[in-house]
Amino acid sequence: MDQHEFMQLADQCLARAAAWLEQLDPDEVDYLTGDGVLTMEFGDGSRFVLSRQSATSQIWLAASAAGLHYTYDAASRQWLDDKHGDQLFSRLNKLVADKLGHPVAQ
Repeated sequence: MDQHEFMQLADQCLARAAAWLEQLDPDEVDYLTGDGVLTMEFGDGSRFVLSRQSATSQIWLAASAAGLHYTYDAASRQWLDDKHGDQLFSRLNKLVADKLGHPVAQ
């Protein structure tokens, strides 16, 4: 994948995450986006960060004590964790639900 394609896919990923977060209660989790970074801030002041990493053509997720790296898989058209193969949005949903203490819509 060339750099232009990566940037398009990464921006689509961040936009999808923002649209998903828009559905959640802003008193529980709010977010800011800009320049390839989406920062989620929770009611207790803690943060998760989803960021575009151009040098490695990855999306990185920093959440609690976890630092996860996702690479785009063209065959499945998904961002997959480079260690376990977990799908980005499934993992993000679980992490946010765990943080909030209740299920959240996908």
